[in-house]
Amino acid sequence: MKRLLIAISIAAVLLGVGVCDAQETAAFQTPNSVVVALYDAVTFPAGETPDWDHVRAMFIPEAVIVLRTSWEATSVFSLDGFVGDFVRFIEQAGVAEKGFSEKIVRKRSMVFGDIAHVLVLYEAHITGSPRPPQQGVDSIHLVQRDGRWWIASIVNEIPTAERPLPAEVGE
Repeated sequence: MKRLLIAISIAAVLLGVGVCDAQETAAFQTPNSVVVALYDAVTFPAGETPDWDHVRAMFIPEAVIVLRTSWEATSVFSLDGFVGDFVRFIEQAGVAEKGFSEKIVRKRSMVFGDIAHVLVLYEAHITGSPRPPQQGVDSIHLVQRDGRWWIASIVNEIPTAERPLPAEVGE
């Protein structure tokens, strides 16, 4: 069996088809699989960082990402701006040395034709931090094109005492 897997891997390399491409293709077949792949892609152990090309492959080039960047403000990013902001966070907070996780706690999905909306309650945490995980809500919109699903936009909010979790993602 091991020889068969090695032969398949060698053939894939010779044909220019990476094993990662097959995994990406499978991950992009449903809106939920794209969303799960995104959270998995931005989660990494100490000593590593995300594969930003893999992250970019989940989005349409024109994607818009609106993130809560302080308790009072949001910022609008292009795809490259989003990646750049995440890289700055990793560098400034020393996260590469510690590791980071963003895990889905709960999600609600709606698919209609070639559009989808996935509402996600997540928890973000820097490995080893004494602070508890930070909860957030992402509203993710996807479109189906070329036989697969793509993220078109993400809008983010952080719950507070004044902004409690909405019933759609609450318990």
